[in-house]
Amino acid sequence: MKVTYPRERQLLVEEALEKFLPRQENYPDIIYRAMRHSLLSGGKRFRPILALASGEVFNQGIQEVMPTACAIEYIHTYSLIHDDLPAIDDDRLRRGKPTCHVLFGEDVAILAGDALFAEAFYLVASAQRTDPPSKIIQVIEELASASGIRGMVKGQVADIFAAGKEIDASTLDFIHSHKTGRLITAAARVGGILGDASEMELETLTQYAHHLGLAFQITDDILDVVGEEAKMGKAVRKDEQRLKATFPAVFGVDRARELAKESVDKAKNILKSLNRDVLTLKELADFVYLRES
Repeated sequence: MKVTYPRERQLLVEEALEKFLPRQENYPDIIYRAMRHSLLSGGKRFRPILALASGEVFNQGIQEVMPTACAIEYIHTYSLIHDDLPAIDDDRLRRGKPTCHVLFGEDVAILAGDALFAEAFYLVASAQRTDPPSKIIQVIEELASASGIRGMVKGQVADIFAAGKEIDASTLDFIHSHKTGRLITAAARVGGILGDASEMELETLTQYAHHLGLAFQITDDILDVVGEEAKMGKAVRKDEQRLKATFPAVFGVDRARELAKESVDKAKNILKSLNRDVLTLKELADFVYLRES
């Protein structure tokens, strides 16, 4: 099965990220260069594309959702900068390029991540246009909840303290549904929020994105075992070296593949209840399962 990734949306996100990044005179030069290096160094832009696709399901044009979509990529990039630091994952390569702290030092990398995180919320508050304006508060609440101690940070803490320990499947699911899944879920939900989705429709998006995020993490774990560094743009087989809690470590690679496929199938089946054009959301689910990077 061959799945076509929405490259045209990826290019639109790239253009918007370049446009929204504040001009250099607004920052100390070294912070600007560190932010720009990490934010504009490539990547799939999966999360902002998911936000755009979700918005389109509810008749929101791409440019109508773009500020929030780019804010999500700011948050994702901040998390990568901090994850790569020596105190956490100690990675020296990201998206085929040296990581932020390798080029600019740990101190600047920390501050660059902090700046991108703050800029994400500034971008939503200053550039997102919607009616009624109260939706912006909902979007900010969604992103803050997903990225902070209720979501991504909670999962990251659990991940750190699970390293080297024998854990069960429920603990593994907890780690990754928060560390990876919560921001993916937020990306799907904000498109619905901006598009006036009903509570029932938002719940459908939530369940879809939960299974999508799980599949995304499982394939990430598998690719760390079987992937190629040239395609991944980062070092591989490091999870095992760090004794990280991963799906292949708990279930083995073959069973992990089956679990990824099961999660993708669940995600696509859940979308049937929307009775809308959800083709792009389905294609994104297939991409998650078949991707090589």
